Amino acid sequence: MEYVAFSIAIIIILGLLLGRIFEKIKLPGLLGILILGMLLGPHGLNLISKDILAISGDLRIIALIIILLRAGFGINIESLRKAGMAAVKMSFIPDCIEGFTIMIIASLLLGLPLIEAGILGFVIAAVSPAVIVPQMLSFIERRMGTAKGIPTLILTGASIDDVISITIFSIFLGIYTGKEINIVKEILGVPLSILLGILGGAAIGFFLIQVFKRFKMRDSEKTLIVLATAILFKNMGDILNSYIPIAALIGVMVIGLVILEKMPEVGLKLSKKFNKIWIFAEILLFVLVGAQVDLNLLLKAGFIGVVIIILGLLARSLGVYISLLGTQLNLKERIFCIFAYIPKATVQAAIGAIPLSLGVAHGELILAMAVLSIIFTAPLGALTVKIAGEKFLEAERIV
Repeated sequence: MEYVAFSIAIIIILGLLLGRIFEKIKLPGLLGILILGMLLGPHGLNLISKDILAISGDLRIIALIIILLRAGFGINIESLRKAGMAAVKMSFIPDCIEGFTIMIIASLLLGLPLIEAGILGFVIAAVSPAVIVPQMLSFIERRMGTAKGIPTLILTGASIDDVISITIFSIFLGIYTGKEINIVKEILGVPLSILLGILGGAAIGFFLIQVFKRFKMRDSEKTLIVLATAILFKNMGDILNSYIPIAALIGVMVIGLVILEKMPEVGLKLSKKFNKIWIFAEILLFVLVGAQVDLNLLLKAGFIGVVIIILGLLARSLGVYISLLGTQLNLKERIFCIFAYIPKATVQAAIGAIPLSLGVAHGELILAMAVLSIIFTAPLGALTVKIAGEKFLEAERIV
């Protein structure tokens, strides 16, 4: 127990310190936190308690729930309307183009069988809400790009992007392990799972509104109730997924959106509370993601691994550009959206090791590529989004 407390203390102090140092030298703070995780993790100085690492997956999910709640409390219905059909296209076109491109290239350059290359493609393809959401919320607060709903477009598309990637990854993994997979059923299940996630999140949001109206409580208590309810909803979604697919993480975001829409004052106060919680959750999330990184695995991916990831990003960029055709966005704003879809971290850390644990022949290589994609794209994406956002997004004038 003492070692757990020591680990948490070290993570907090050094996480805050390195994050601030990297921001001072104009680099994303999360890069410093990622590096800290690599140094403190089992492949580095091994200063993180095994008890913490044992529940690392659960802690990362809780941190992801916090950031998605923050996203929900940062989106309003009007911004969502502005995003419109472009958000729908951004949710699957870039992901599918990148995933299948990597599948073909990995099969050719690494000699992977097509099914294993498909598993690899959709491990890497998922974009990272944990990297993107804080930056988009910052732009929303400063009303940068909000006239055209650009930050909301990115927030919405990126959240669904992960559902698409994990679904197709599961299809390829099921085929490899010999499970009977009905591909048509799985693909048709995606919009159903998204719809059920939205309906579930909306129902919880309306329920919590009634609770808040009926019972007097402090904002801190409301925050804890929202967080606990969102965690329970995610767990329930995981349990029910065997019977009926529910995109619970999308529903988590909807909880915040509904409360903000129906109780604006409460929503804004809760948003500020979650902003404060995120300071700790961000450190914990990216330290634990960094702790998953084994630098020795990067050597297995090698130069060809970097080439594959770059080609995948180029394919994704094409997908983003196609998704934005017919919108009012100018060239600079479209470039910003392309940069916003670069970062990868959370999903890769969560599912990168699954193929290896299930005995996939090239599972170690897939894990190495997942690690490489985090190291290469998370800081690159965070930095380019920050720079491009400041230069390319126009501040909305308040009349």
